[in-house]
Amino acid sequence: QVQLVESGGGLAQPGGSLRLSCVASGSIFRINAMGWYRQAPGKQRELVAMLVSGDSPNYADSMKGRFTISRDNAKNTVYLQMNSLNAEDTAVYYCYAVIGLVGSHTSGHYWGQGTQVTVSS
Repeated sequence: QVQLVESGGGLAQPGGSLRLSCVASGSIFRINAMGWYRQAPGKQRELVAMLVSGDSPNYADSMKGRFTISRDNAKNTVYLQMNSLNAEDTAVYYCYAVIGLVGSHTSGHYWGQGTQVTVSS
């Protein structure tokens, strides 16, 4: 089994920064992709950033230039550095990963529990 655990959420002021982390654990053979989605009350879950192994990171338009996704392969960890935060960034942020397990020739899709990010003065 695989578990994704997010951390780093909290309260930030407009214009401030937060850094989210997501650690994948379990019988992991290969991580094909890791990234972040977010969901605000009354809105659909939307892509924030995604890092597919071997490719350049991709971002939603509203996050380009403000957010940076990175990954530490040795630690099975993905990060989201969020700068220039505004009130519209308030949401629950969910880690997402596509992972191949040890002993399996197929990959599964996994979600973290989510971490709350609130931007308010």
